Amino acid sequence: MTSYLSWIPLIAVLVVSTTRIELQLLTSKCLFLHKFLIFVVERGLFHYLVRIKNVKEHNANHLLKFNQNIIFPLCHVVIFLGPAHLFRLAGKCFSFVESTYKYEFCPFHNVTQHEQTFRWNAYSGILGIWHEWEIDNNTFVGMWMREGDSCETKSRQTKVHLVCGKSNKLADVSEPSTCVYSLTFETPLVCHPHSLLVYPTLTEALQRKWDEAEQLLYDELITDQGYKNILKEIFEEAGLLKATEENKVEKQSKKITLEFETVEKCSQEYKQLSEEIKKLKALLHQHGIAYKGNSAGNTGVEYVSHQPATAVASVVNGSKDDEHLHGDTGIWNYTV
Repeated sequence: MTSYLSWIPLIAVLVVSTTRIELQLLTSKCLFLHKFLIFVVERGLFHYLVRIKNVKEHNANHLLKFNQNIIFPLCHVVIFLGPAHLFRLAGKCFSFVESTYKYEFCPFHNVTQHEQTFRWNAYSGILGIWHEWEIDNNTFVGMWMREGDSCETKSRQTKVHLVCGKSNKLADVSEPSTCVYSLTFETPLVCHPHSLLVYPTLTEALQRKWDEAEQLLYDELITDQGYKNILKEIFEEAGLLKATEENKVEKQSKKITLEFETVEKCSQEYKQLSEEIKKLKALLHQHGIAYKGNSAGNTGVEYVSHQPATAVASVVNGSKDDEHLHGDTGIWNYTV
């Protein structure tokens, strides 16, 4: 018995030493990951990263799990894009309990929902993962948490409204439509009227691009819609907005599509279309097709009939057994 007890201090030293080595390796891995993410962001490769879901759930498995109901991530690195003073919210979570559900909002991470019940299969899931900002009138007005747990044919998503408050707290939670949630987050960090402006958060290069767009709009060289399109591209390039699939397709086909971003280009395309319309009118007239147009801009074509009147009358008076369809030319009657 004594011989076995003598090994206990040695075993304890080995366990502690092993734990220290693992922690050192874990720390080095996190530092490497942090440097790697900085490298990715600086070179505009952030959109190619895969977002990882993390949520407290009952049946989850993890390497460092001390409690079956809690997941401890190996390391937590937050990529922050937005107003610098809001970075202090990263790594924190705020909860709100309504009825039998507990909602947890972790800025720049995710939103989760946990059913407060003793049932063995109580629901615990993700309502959205940090995705992009909601920008209105060149101002940050909220945060979009998307790509949550599946809900029938779509994924759950949450919009977080940022409002001025005396303290940081999750004030309200609602579900305005199925699987689309709305959160109200109060914080004193957004009380200043300039605290949520987009322009100061951009790099100098993107600020110059914005200034150039402002000048083009002032000189009436671009339309309001063209100006908005440029701003949207700036926000996407800064990582504040995510390009949708439609926008990606539009950018890929940008070279072959018509875009009236400038008044000059719009005028040129208008003249070209006018010439094409004249050619089409001449072609219709050549084939005996009357073209009608009015001042309201409504146009139409009228096909001139080349069939004798007797043939038309025979169709009306003939029986259905004598009628025959000839493709797109209508019903013909062979008993004429």
